[in-house]
Amino acid sequence: MYKRHLQSRLSRVSRFAMAVGLLSAVLAGGCLPEEAQQRPRLVLFLGIDVSGSFQNTGNYNDALRFAAHYIYGHMQALGELEKPSVLYVGSIGGERPGEAKSFHPIHDFQGKSVDEIEVDLRKWFQPDDAFTDFNVFFERVADFVKRQNLTLKPIAIVVISDGVPDVTTRAAAQGGERYKRINLEPLEYLSRNVTVRLLYANPEVAVNWEQDVPRNRVRMWTVDDEVMVGWRRQINLGDPVDEQERLWTWIKENVDFRVRRSIL
Repeated sequence: MYKRHLQSRLSRVSRFAMAVGLLSAVLAGGCLPEEAQQRPRLVLFLGIDVSGSFQNTGNYNDALRFAAHYIYGHMQALGELEKPSVLYVGSIGGERPGEAKSFHPIHDFQGKSVDEIEVDLRKWFQPDDAFTDFNVFFERVADFVKRQNLTLKPIAIVVISDGVPDVTTRAAAQGGERYKRINLEPLEYLSRNVTVRLLYANPEVAVNWEQDVPRNRVRMWTVDDEVMVGWRRQINLGDPVDEQERLWTWIKENVDFRVRRSIL
């Protein structure tokens, strides 16, 4: 009787030791349950330039079609694209300087196809505004992040634009002065990981953003218009959109490239 009781106690002690060992391994190795690992963390903002100047570049229609694919790909986590926990899409521009615009939340895109998303984008974002005001857009992003307590998550801000800010004085238009007036300060301390991605600017403007826009912690990544138009060549005609692996890989490697702060 005593021997069986002792064996039972040893068995319980052994199971407890194994449980402690597994817990220690999880804590030491940084491992998380699969459900926690798959929980979306990305906070994604998409800004679409609705000024007439962007439309005049000839890239506006292509950019909206790309934006529809980009949103759909992230919403469905296709390829290796990261599924966002939060998504907002808004316009960059206004009829007058300083005019704030509304954001469309993630719920407006759930359950929709690429074509349906594109139809909505074209309805919501008519390219007829007079001003391109990046500062108002960045301030609006910062307000949303703070209000919704998103400061502990990685934040990606994708700007679809020719990248040229409007100026009201001749002095501000000289050289890189207009780009030095782009204010990223509201984004600087929102999170440990804030990345601004500028798509569809010409190469010269992209360099101006990289070199002249003041920033400290914010990471910058630009993809110029000559590269962006290549996204359509990644599509295999006849294949379902969910199976366009070349496209999702191209987006991952060219648009969602992980920027290190050290290269800024």
